[in-house]
Amino acid sequence: MRILILATDYPGFLTQFYARNPGLDARSFAEQSRVLDDALFNVSEFYVENLRLLGHEAVCLHPNNVFLQGAWAREHGLDTPRLVGSGSDTESNGSAWLKRRLRPYKALLAPIANHLGLLRKLGRVEREILLAQVEAFRPDVVHNQDLQGIDSAIMRIIRKPGRMITGQIGVDPPTHIDFKLYDLIVSQIPWVVRYFRDIGVPSERHFLGFERSLVERLGPQPDKDIALSFVGSLTAAHTDRVKFLEALAERFPIELWVPGLAGIPARSPLHACRKHAVYGREMYNVLRRSKITLNSHIDVARGSATNLRLFEATGVNTFLLTDDLKDLPELFAPGKELAVYASIDHCQRQLEYFLSHEQEREEIARNGHVRTLRDHNFRIRAEHLVALFAKWSPS
Repeated sequence: MRILILATDYPGFLTQFYARNPGLDARSFAEQSRVLDDALFNVSEFYVENLRLLGHEAVCLHPNNVFLQGAWAREHGLDTPRLVGSGSDTESNGSAWLKRRLRPYKALLAPIANHLGLLRKLGRVEREILLAQVEAFRPDVVHNQDLQGIDSAIMRIIRKPGRMITGQIGVDPPTHIDFKLYDLIVSQIPWVVRYFRDIGVPSERHFLGFERSLVERLGPQPDKDIALSFVGSLTAAHTDRVKFLEALAERFPIELWVPGLAGIPARSPLHACRKHAVYGREMYNVLRRSKITLNSHIDVARGSATNLRLFEATGVNTFLLTDDLKDLPELFAPGKELAVYASIDHCQRQLEYFLSHEQEREEIARNGHVRTLRDHNFRIRAEHLVALFAKWSPS
């Protein structure tokens, strides 16, 4: 089976990555791809690696990486005179002005914008390159992991007789997308699966996971020099999360590895705890350096254990303290493979206990590590994905 995965990278990661690799943007598609893969950022590449090990031909494209895509276009004789790092080649001066004016409110407006389909989409040249890549690979299955950015207009062109179109989503489904184009949509979130089934689109639950080869690829274990970490996003829009972390920051030496603290008042204790955004290899190493790392699901999870941090933290043998969710025991044994908290007070008691009980903390971390490597690895996830493709194939 020829499987093509469409994935996009966080703009923050791309900005940081190319700044740290000067001159890479002018290198070949193969060289950029190699260095990007070594950054260990996009989990879509872990799917590709394991799909290939299962005997399938698989590739992953990153349509919003204009440097990578531009290199492919040059090497294949495509004319890309207006492909620039700013993204869309059709953005008007008025649109750019409006985006600048709204930037301080981005965190608050993002959920609404996503729902209405107002977030960034691919520009004309970016679409042309993507469509050329699809035709060059001639996939049997196109698996879109960015239903928002790679929208219905593009997928309608990509869809052809005999080609299966599938999608993957872990956020609130936008309302402007024509999901009837899809033969199957997978999500780790139960209510999202039910949503698609209710509108007549085949949908299945499919969990995220951890890539086992990272144990060797990350190298020797660094010193545990971070007592308590939180890695993720944190803005004024995360009301409950901000309140939760502020309470912890008053009592514990928590380090916040986040892109920013947009909209959070300067008087908040969180500003003194903030480090910087970490992605891929650097993110894994922050987790590995942590005695305890915290996890907190966002509202879209609606009480279900779904996020990637569950597997990333346990996968690298770090003690994980996560929110106590109803279906978490389906994935891990609370108290044995990770620890849970049910409230701010409970979390504080858990932190006090486990920061002072190193042997028990490390035993739980080891148990969680073993469980993830055995049951939640990307080889298993790739096998499950292929089985779902076979089950829902229209041919």
